[in-house]
Amino acid sequence: MGAITPRTNKDGSTSYKAQVRIRKGGKVLHQETQTFAREAAAKAWVKKREAELADPTGLKKALAEDPPIKDVIDRARRETKRKMSRSKLNVLKMIEAHDFAETRCSHIDSAALVKFVGALNVSPSTADNYFSHLSSVLKIARPAWGYPVDNQAIEDARVVMKRMGTIARSNKRDRRPTRDEMNRLMDHFSKSKSTRGDTVPMTSICLMTMYSLRRAIEICNITWNDLDVDGCRVMVRDLKHPEEKQGNDTWCYLTPEALRVIQAQPKVQGEPRIFPYAEKSASMAFTNAVQALGIDDLVLNDLRHEGASRLSEMGWTVQRVASVSGHRSWQTLKRYTHVRQVGDKWADWDWLDRVCKK
Repeated sequence: MGAITPRTNKDGSTSYKAQVRIRKGGKVLHQETQTFAREAAAKAWVKKREAELADPTGLKKALAEDPPIKDVIDRARRETKRKMSRSKLNVLKMIEAHDFAETRCSHIDSAALVKFVGALNVSPSTADNYFSHLSSVLKIARPAWGYPVDNQAIEDARVVMKRMGTIARSNKRDRRPTRDEMNRLMDHFSKSKSTRGDTVPMTSICLMTMYSLRRAIEICNITWNDLDVDGCRVMVRDLKHPEEKQGNDTWCYLTPEALRVIQAQPKVQGEPRIFPYAEKSASMAFTNAVQALGIDDLVLNDLRHEGASRLSEMGWTVQRVASVSGHRSWQTLKRYTHVRQVGDKWADWDWLDRVCKK
């Protein structure tokens, strides 16, 4: 028997959850659920599926392994040996709790995917992130477990959503700090440490971000054992990558300035990390300083852009810059490189000497 249940959505609209169950001997033999925007569509689907399941061939096909999306996600999470990032796990949990996760593999089509992602009410870049995590799971369902997922439907949905603007890469930033802005920030952090005893050495963090091209989370995870002084390089753990966010450990070369910053850090007994601080604390300290100083639209990550641009302006080749940044392609690296002059505009900047003096 089929049942239709109306549900009120967050935006005030009404959707209709249609459910079909086949019972035998008092037990549920088979169950399917779909959600529709119109009640008439829900009734039509129930009528169609009941007729198909009444036929022995149709029921046999339905009883073949054709789990809902939520079960595919659960199995992927349990059986995937490579550790999933916290971000991916959170996204997949959100999708599991959504009505769309009741959709069975054989019923996943491009229209359903486009509708689901479009209704998330998030920015295009966030929607792109959600869809990427979902598609990465769905694409292994057929080859790994034999589930009837149409991979072409996933690709078709991606093309449609890109053209519609539903998904998109995050906006490219080209913000670079001026010397005056950096002088003000470094002076602010220097005074904060001396007067308030701030624990996070933001002067060192800022220098390390700009000269090493590392993210704050990477800086705060580097250990003394990860440092190769003779090779002037450092092992970056879990280097960010579109497909390999965990276990992607990569040797990245250090600029002479970055090595100086590292060697100026005190070694704390029992602490393996070079910068034993919370990444969020560093980012928040930078944000608070920018606001206090009235500096417009500048974030800590912009110092990485400055660092990559600086090396390019100094005449470094793409390959040489990438050996420091860890990027594997020019297409990705160029998002961080904004050449505006020739030469090193920080060559006579005295803050490196002031922070790294021993």
